[in-house]
Amino acid sequence: MSISSKQGIIPFLWFDGRCEEAMNFYTSVFPDSQINMLNRWAEGGPFPAGQVMQGSVTLNGLTMHMFDAGPMFKFTEATSFFVSCKDQAEVDHYWNSLTADGGQESMCGWLKDKFGLSWQIVPTILGEKSAAGNPQRTGKMFQAMMQMKKMDVAALEAAYNS
Repeated sequence: MSISSKQGIIPFLWFDGRCEEAMNFYTSVFPDSQINMLNRWAEGGPFPAGQVMQGSVTLNGLTMHMFDAGPMFKFTEATSFFVSCKDQAEVDHYWNSLTADGGQESMCGWLKDKFGLSWQIVPTILGEKSAAGNPQRTGKMFQAMMQMKKMDVAALEAAYNS
């Protein structure tokens, strides 16, 4: 197995028969994305011949390795991918795409996609306003965020400015 990447650490995701579907889905959601490598199981292997064994994708600059190896391990919220969004349009795009077809909304910008992988879809305003160093205003913004599922940039800005 050879994975070439400038990253020193590469996320490795385990799927149960849906690796190829996940690779195609994620590369359709994120810009500047591609499937870099795809290997399939051969006849006589532990899984059906032709099913994806492993692959590598780049999602908006992040290289990830994916593997189809059965139902032994599942994704949990203990691991998630944080997607920084410049505006409401980006928040909406990622939220709507990743919750489609069986994904699940959670609170505070968190969701699970149809494969059970957790994502945080977060507008950059949270970090920018937090870095501004006004704890009272930031606290109001975070209180507003705690009531949201999908982040609402205008509502966060309004809470910060209240």
